[in-house]
Amino acid sequence: MKSRRFMLSVVLMSLSTVAFAQTDAQKPVAQSDAQKSFDTIKTLAGVWDAKLTLNPPMPGMNDKDTPGQISMRVTSRGNALVHEMYSVGVPDDPTRYDHPLTMLYLDGDRLNLIHYCDAGNRPHMVARNSPDGKTVEFDFADISGGTQRGHMHHAVFTVIDANHHTEDWTFMMPGDKPMRAHFNLQRTPGGSAVSNK
Repeated sequence: MKSRRFMLSVVLMSLSTVAFAQTDAQKPVAQSDAQKSFDTIKTLAGVWDAKLTLNPPMPGMNDKDTPGQISMRVTSRGNALVHEMYSVGVPDDPTRYDHPLTMLYLDGDRLNLIHYCDAGNRPHMVARNSPDGKTVEFDFADISGGTQRGHMHHAVFTVIDANHHTEDWTFMMPGDKPMRAHFNLQRTPGGSAVSNK
């Protein structure tokens, strides 16, 4: 008789454990701020026409002389976003022209950005939480490669709507003189989001 009561109590405890486990499994897991920021950035997948403003201005580098485009593509089963800047009508010749590539990805609770620069280095930046949910700001963390030709130091992505966003990039020139590039971006006709979310 005692063995039956013991077995019954073991079975009831097992069932309650399974019931609690199922209840816990059904609770939604809260998204981290980094995941929310990454999801915001991934909505920008597509091709964008870019109007560029430089501060300070540089001769030969503005939207009238070199119209630009930016392509953004979600890849790696949704775990990374590839961002590439290029000038329209300029050949894809990496020995002569700049086509900088940037990778964005999550690592734990941090949204990371690595910029593969024509200055020969790879600055790493980490996103800062955005109170408005539409702005993702990246602060410099560290760098691989030399800084003698300057380096990218800061980036801000701001979503205006599904077809318009801005990007602000700060490049630290030799001697730590900042040059700021503001991109006003409009989604190209047919440049709909290509996302694997």
